[in-house]
Amino acid sequence: MDEDRSMAKSKSRGKKRTTQNRDQELIVIDEQAGLIFESEKELSAYFQSYIDTLEVEYQEQRSEDDYSDEEQLVLEEFLEPTLDEPDEVWRDDSTFRDLVTHLFIREFAEFSYVVVAYLSSDDDEPTFVLTHFPTKSPDLVESYRRGELIYDQKYERVQTAAVDGDALSEGDPLAMGLYISMLKVRSEKDIHENDFQKFADQREETIESPDEIWRKTDMDGNILVSFIREVPDHLVKELTYVAVAQEESEGGVHSLLFSFPSTDRTLVDRYRQGENLQAEEVVQENSH
Repeated sequence: MDEDRSMAKSKSRGKKRTTQNRDQELIVIDEQAGLIFESEKELSAYFQSYIDTLEVEYQEQRSEDDYSDEEQLVLEEFLEPTLDEPDEVWRDDSTFRDLVTHLFIREFAEFSYVVVAYLSSDDDEPTFVLTHFPTKSPDLVESYRRGELIYDQKYERVQTAAVDGDALSEGDPLAMGLYISMLKVRSEKDIHENDFQKFADQREETIESPDEIWRKTDMDGNILVSFIREVPDHLVKELTYVAVAQEESEGGVHSLLFSFPSTDRTLVDRYRQGENLQAEEVVQENSH
């Protein structure tokens, strides 16, 4: 293993503090845990065995067509954005028996960035990076999703539109994925997602008395059913409400995934796909 490389992948973000006689600057990683060091060398020596273990793990999974060491140096500028605004943060207390680490993951346009860091118990801020790297491999990123998921940017975003009883409010992966996909193709002039809750009272009537019901099977085999209802005489002109449910393969019961209002006819047309059903064919279930 290249020791220089493993050392280069570690990084201190601890606070600096001068001793009382002001002749020495200390590095504070975690004051509550007593992790205060007199030098970068002493700091690195403390974490070295953990750094080495993580480097071995990374090298064993690293593919030949992933970023080279030289390319990683160029992409190192994405380290701080990943720590400051991650898509996911995982708390890992099983990789090491005596050290809890946190794994920060963020997806960029052409790659993902992974950071393994130590968090100070004083303020839950990352104060030491044990390793970090960009990767083009989804499988490699997946291997760092371990322990407890303590932050999910997607979940935080969708909660503004989640309505009690739907799968979106529970953080269901299918519901979140479909909802975020809907947002990506939504017109900028359409109702803003932060205002979705104002229209939540339209959900039940849309499910119970829809104008149209459409069923289709997606590429992953999920049977999706869309309830569509135009809302007349509303303050918002040309308002349509859509509720999307998942149909169980046996019994035909529908579990509500998410719902939304829209004035974008092109968007609503995307939910008019597959088989056009009659309302009496549908067995409904209010919650997921």
